[in-house]
Amino acid sequence: MSGDSGEDLAAFVALHGAALRASCVPARYWESLRRKLRGEVFDAGDYFGIMQVEEVDEEEEGDENMEEELKKKPNPGNEPCFKVIVTNENGLQASNPDRMANLMGIIFHGEIPDEGSIEQVLQEMWKYNQTYQLSQGTAEEKVPVWYIMDEFGSRIQHSDQPSFATAPLFYMPQQIAYTVLWPLRDLETGDEVTRDYAYGETDRLIRKCVLLPWVPAEVLDVNCFTPEPSDEHYQAILAENKEKLPIAINPPVYDKDKVFKVFTDIQQVLNSLTHPRFLFTDDEGEADILYNFSHFKDYRKLSEERPEVMLNQFPCENLLTVKDCLASISRRAGGPDGPRWLPRTFNLQTELPQFICYFQQRERRGEDNHWICKPWNLARSLDTHITNSLNNIIRHRESSPKVVCKYIENPVLFHREEVGMVKFDVRYVVLLRSIKPLKLYIYDVFWLRFSNRAFSLDDLDDYEKHFTVMNYVPGVTLKQVHCEEFIPLFEKQYPEYPWTTVQANIFKAFAELFEVASAKPAPFGICDYPSSRAIYAIDLMLKWDTSRDGKRIMQPQILEVNFNPDCDRACKYHPTFFNDVFSTLFLDETKNCNVTRIV
Repeated sequence: MSGDSGEDLAAFVALHGAALRASCVPARYWESLRRKLRGEVFDAGDYFGIMQVEEVDEEEEGDENMEEELKKKPNPGNEPCFKVIVTNENGLQASNPDRMANLMGIIFHGEIPDEGSIEQVLQEMWKYNQTYQLSQGTAEEKVPVWYIMDEFGSRIQHSDQPSFATAPLFYMPQQIAYTVLWPLRDLETGDEVTRDYAYGETDRLIRKCVLLPWVPAEVLDVNCFTPEPSDEHYQAILAENKEKLPIAINPPVYDKDKVFKVFTDIQQVLNSLTHPRFLFTDDEGEADILYNFSHFKDYRKLSEERPEVMLNQFPCENLLTVKDCLASISRRAGGPDGPRWLPRTFNLQTELPQFICYFQQRERRGEDNHWICKPWNLARSLDTHITNSLNNIIRHRESSPKVVCKYIENPVLFHREEVGMVKFDVRYVVLLRSIKPLKLYIYDVFWLRFSNRAFSLDDLDDYEKHFTVMNYVPGVTLKQVHCEEFIPLFEKQYPEYPWTTVQANIFKAFAELFEVASAKPAPFGICDYPSSRAIYAIDLMLKWDTSRDGKRIMQPQILEVNFNPDCDRACKYHPTFFNDVFSTLFLDETKNCNVTRIV
């Protein structure tokens, strides 16, 4: 290898080595891959061809060997094929419906597919979709990208003993995604190119579930109950988060009139906190209070060296703020099905068979089967999808860790004169003062968010119909109603449901959540660290339900608990917001503060 080539390869590996290793692309192919990407060498015709094969008649399927081979090679289209080393993915989007229909073998009449054919494409595409995601960038930039390979790549069939492997690769110099294809063994002319659609899965049940989009099967023999995970599950989460638990300390005692020095990187706090007993400092080492935007990790060092320093976080609070953990600890209140105040939730990484069993049981009973897929740890509805397609949900497991929650098909709606009956959600700010004793406060003002289109259980990709987070979407109307204005409007629309009663049930749900979250010691519950304080935002909706005595009720549904929430509206409309927060959390003084203790 020449010096220049060696330097070029080193530069290529510096940019792409981590992705290539994660995808298990053998190092012996890296130089060839670099050369072909740089020179845009696409030599499919030199090595591969597409061969049409006839379907096997049902009468011929009695042969056991033939049946076994068919099980290994489910055919999502109708043609097996051979494939090129590198496939350019640029521009292959479902916005080209005639090409997508042809690729999927969907017959349509006329020059372009009709609406029925397009809908069929949208259903079938989950047999063809591939995904990748960037490891760096903003939250928006790291949202997984779904794409469809070209006619060659899309017709590579599945086999449990594949001849090739594939992996997406984002080529940095061109800012373009490719699919890399490499052989796993020597092949003769005429051998079929196959890949394993469940690559990396070794558990037989999980493989069956992952392959279900191509090999339909029933998973009804699995128990769909989802008990709380084992202690080892929580210990693994602690290790993965690299969080170091504190040592036991005595609760710090401060002078009655002490002025606390606050170190913070949160601009809203810097702009809004004016309470005379708090002063800002740029020196973290002299601070009495650390009010950080990012997650704090080394509680052990802080507890050993500066136990008197207070901070705005609790060890292991991710059990509340990460969606899969929230569902897990909530089962302490409601058993395997979860409490009534949390939509039925499954962790797609660890509870896929249970979810499929539950989905198929509901399908058999003719019950509503709309679900919402959410990333474990993203906010603002990023990478969140509503669907009633089981294939869709199963494939979303490949993109990023997700939970799937029962979509609220019967929400309590709010009438907007210019729109009609729309979805809305409510955000409460809660202040956690301590774990033992458990002291939880609610900020007396709550915030509302509304959809912009009348609700109906269709058009699931219509963001303004099914979502309420509009303040981060450019060019979209943001409907704002203050809580004091909302309450009489709500009670006029629902005179049998006074807001005081609805809110009492909401607070009861919050209390139960924090009680179970703190019921066990860390890392199985939020850590009782006397110097910790925290502020969270809880988003919820109301749904129609039936009480145990048969009455129609508005049941709160907790959607998520947010760490370090955006308090821009709170500061804008309630200038004393952070004064109230700091007084409650760090001075333990609530007089003249807009807070109510609920635990």
